[in-house]
Amino acid sequence: MLTLKHTLAGFLAAGLVLAVALSGSARAQEYVEGEHYDVISPAIASRHPDKIEVTEFFSYSCGHCYNFEPVISKWKESQPDDVVVVPSPVIWNKPMELLAKAYYAAEVLDVTELMHLALFQAIHVDRQRLSSAADIAKVFEDGGVPEEEFLKAFNSFGVSSMARQADARARAARISGTPEVMVAGKYRVTTRKAGSQAGMLEIAEFLIEKERAAKAAAALAETAAGA
Repeated sequence: MLTLKHTLAGFLAAGLVLAVALSGSARAQEYVEGEHYDVISPAIASRHPDKIEVTEFFSYSCGHCYNFEPVISKWKESQPDDVVVVPSPVIWNKPMELLAKAYYAAEVLDVTELMHLALFQAIHVDRQRLSSAADIAKVFEDGGVPEEEFLKAFNSFGVSSMARQADARARAARISGTPEVMVAGKYRVTTRKAGSQAGMLEIAEFLIEKERAAKAAAALAETAAGA
């Protein structure tokens, strides 16, 4: 039986849903699908379903990615707890596959924070040609990781699997350049459409708010349906 309590709960939930929708509509005037960002269809499943996942597609060999790294690192620190930023290396050729595996080897060895920057520096500052596992091992050794330990991780099934997943992710998102950003597995933002790296993150902020509003609306609708 429908009661006054249920009716009020329903009106309250509906009002909140409408407020969220209107807020999103107002902000939607700022950035337009197709003009400033693209929708990814079908959407890509998030690796962090309890958060709004922002994926940074990059390559260590990309000079623009090297310049973007301090920018997105600072931006990442400013994000609230419901947002997670995850780097994802792209693989368009064999050398890029080696570098992607280097990223995941660092992750497996729990030295990502140190080696992520070290690999960028080795290529873009020290001008090293990291064209083999042995070349990359030297960078890890300089970072305190023994060559044998690095090679064991680098050649492991787990690292190879993560690299394949990264490649599949980039292809599913139709990534055509780096750096590019994906929000919630649903939206792709490029510097070409954003106009700049800073603009790319501004649009990402907008899409984060859009996704946050969608999550809130879905939760409120569920509450109203169960009231």
